[in-house]
Amino acid sequence: MEVITPFLLVVVRFVVVIGILILVHELGHFFVARWTGVGVERFSIGFGPVLLRWRGKDTEYVLSAIPMGGYVKMVGEENPLEGGGGPTVDAAKAFALKPLWARFLIVFAGPGMNFVLAAFIVAVVLATSGRPVWPPVAGRVAEGSPAVAAGLRSGDTIAAINGRPVKYWEDVDRAVAASEGKPLELTIKRGDATQTVTVTPKQTTIQDPILRESKTSWDIGAGPQSVPQISSVGPGSPAEKAGLQAGDVVLRVAGQPVFTAEDLVQAIRSKPGEPLPVEIQRENRKLTLPVTPNVEEEKTPTGETIKVGRIQAGIGSKAVSFVAYDPISAVWHGVVWTKDMTVVTVKGFWKLVVGAIDRSNIGGPIQIASMAGQQAREGLAPLAMFTAIISVNLAVLNLLPVPMLDGGHLFFFIIEGVLGRPLSLRKREAAQQLGFVLLMLLMVYALYNDLVRIDAFKFLR
Repeated sequence: MEVITPFLLVVVRFVVVIGILILVHELGHFFVARWTGVGVERFSIGFGPVLLRWRGKDTEYVLSAIPMGGYVKMVGEENPLEGGGGPTVDAAKAFALKPLWARFLIVFAGPGMNFVLAAFIVAVVLATSGRPVWPPVAGRVAEGSPAVAAGLRSGDTIAAINGRPVKYWEDVDRAVAASEGKPLELTIKRGDATQTVTVTPKQTTIQDPILRESKTSWDIGAGPQSVPQISSVGPGSPAEKAGLQAGDVVLRVAGQPVFTAEDLVQAIRSKPGEPLPVEIQRENRKLTLPVTPNVEEEKTPTGETIKVGRIQAGIGSKAVSFVAYDPISAVWHGVVWTKDMTVVTVKGFWKLVVGAIDRSNIGGPIQIASMAGQQAREGLAPLAMFTAIISVNLAVLNLLPVPMLDGGHLFFFIIEGVLGRPLSLRKREAAQQLGFVLLMLLMVYALYNDLVRIDAFKFLR
């Protein structure tokens, strides 16, 4: 039972996360179809053997055993959104006879609702659990930085910038980012003394750990008193093999203290393939674990190929406290977060296609289940944020112009709008068949990556 119970918990968490996303997606199609006067013959969550079936006034509702999708079968579909079609029963309720704008909205409503769900989840988390914040106390002060030149020291409290009071370190970051290199007047407290120093931010180039892009930003060479923390560990990753766990606080790498998540990322990147002693704190214990980063190739902005180290773990900063947004601000930041995550997801998909990001990062149901389990152990808020991320990924994936996906149908509608007539049924059927093959290949590849991560093929060696 001790072995079965954790497995069942992972399965339940996976089904709950995926089930919510699919339900919201299909409800988007369903409600907009009903709103535009289209009849819905069947509303199905899942595929395969039917577990539950009940009949409404006009629609049959079905719950099936395999929670990997769903479909809304509408009256008069020549090619269904996500299932088999049926003959036109009532011309007034037929999907195919509705205006182009109505059909477009019905199809877009599925992924559109996944975007709405993501924004809603993030807004609720920000309004309840809140955002992580750190006090405006300097921790890391880099040698040769503008902060050192200005006289800022570790332990100094930044009370104000240009006369404006500072409450959290995020206020410092915002002021530096908005400075555009102009000098800033810092009011700092050091013990019982208060003094004013002038610091001039300089542009620095940092590496985005997700998209692996270099970007420039204004920086003073100082960070808050925080410590990097492992937020997640990929199955079969160097981090997992070394024994790192989500929640571990990293103190030192190769004997050198690390003050921020960026410090830890750079320390790992600089030692590809080399064993690194990583000192961590886990609850009340201090441990030193040998971690050997994978060797991965990466292209610099100049086109040069370099080798960097990666341990395939999520790295963040341990929050000192959390501050909740008011409801209106929470909704606004939820929308902004969803927009930013959509941009990151689109860029990530493109980099996977062109090979800028290793395609072994593509994951399937096993990886999603594993990550859901990890986030659930961290608490309800991390699991909710993970669900929001997957919701955005599902929306973007469905909007790709691939037949069998919502994006493929939208692409056909755009062609119809340009030509003034739909493509022939034969061409659409051929495209659907091609899309089905592509999706099956993607699913098989994702599942293969999942099995490689958990070393499922070791019996072949």
